[in-house]
Amino acid sequence: MATLRGEPVDRPAVSFYEIGGFRIDPADPDPYNIYNSPDWQPLVELAEEHSDLIRMMSPVRERSIDPSGSATGAGWQEFFQEETQDDGETRITRTVLTVGGRTMTQITKRDRQVNTVWTVEHLLKDADDVMAYLTIPDEVFAEQIDTTPLEAEDAALGDRGIVMVDTEDPLCAAAALFSMEDYTILAFTEPALFHRLLEKMALRIHARTAEVSRRFPGHLWRIYGPEYASEPYLPPAMFKEYVVRYVEPMVRAIQTHGGYARIHCHGRLKNILELIAGMGADALDPIEPPPQGDVELREVRERHGRQMVLFGNLEVADIELLPPPRFEEKVKRALAEGTAGPGRGFVLMPSASPYGRELSPPTLRNYETILRLAGAI
Repeated sequence: MATLRGEPVDRPAVSFYEIGGFRIDPADPDPYNIYNSPDWQPLVELAEEHSDLIRMMSPVRERSIDPSGSATGAGWQEFFQEETQDDGETRITRTVLTVGGRTMTQITKRDRQVNTVWTVEHLLKDADDVMAYLTIPDEVFAEQIDTTPLEAEDAALGDRGIVMVDTEDPLCAAAALFSMEDYTILAFTEPALFHRLLEKMALRIHARTAEVSRRFPGHLWRIYGPEYASEPYLPPAMFKEYVVRYVEPMVRAIQTHGGYARIHCHGRLKNILELIAGMGADALDPIEPPPQGDVELREVRERHGRQMVLFGNLEVADIELLPPPRFEEKVKRALAEGTAGPGRGFVLMPSASPYGRELSPPTLRNYETILRLAGAI
């Protein structure tokens, strides 16, 4: 919290992102729980005992219909039908939407060995699908907001960490309904129609943000989705149209009640940094180094470090693949660039976390290096 406020700290904060970011139960026998693998036990313990925990939590009790949307309102079954097949190795969920005389299908897949959900068929494919989707009454997507679990976790963490409210932006909610190619084509060729879809998503997301900010004030938030409009997908002018217009009100709502708005954006940042800072963002992650990104952490610190706390900038691929001596060099460089000169604050953090059931001993050693060099162990 001192880092977020721009106050002096005795060492840089250090987070493992998803590891420690989610409450993990290694004893859960669910075959899809990769964390019950013996490989994961030392790393989970390392995160819980020594890192600065940032629990990512949603305040919405929701039923997922896409990677970032929800549907809990009356009339759900009038439009959506969902079925899941699970053979113990693979879980496949098929969602069928019937509206406006059209039938649309989404299929997701989860493998037992990998902690991620792949969308193998996206719900919306073209402009006609969007027109039909827009006719779904907004009450179908009504949400039940509950900040009680966030408050309980905040109290349970004590001085071991903080709770971070995790939310998509309207662009994420909309773009995730399409494949990347269909999304980018629609965003380029049908901007008026795409704005209508964004406005439909913003209706509930903006209301949720304002309500949760009021109920759970003074906390860190992560807003994810802006990368959908970063280069090479869309040019900076469209980032302004599809991100700034809809995320800036979220930033203001969060800050109105003393919260801190952290923008999550992978990939190329160089040409959109001014737009992100212009929204009044308090923090930015994960600031990936080249070649994954296109700007050095040092430059971001020089340009916007007085305004924003910088989270980064270690690549998870380096954690998994580099031998420990070479990875140590990466950590030293991130620490040097993230803390050089005047700035609001820096949090040493990877861009993501491993998502396979097996972890190698060098991977664990590299995580230990992160903590050691940050002074956390």
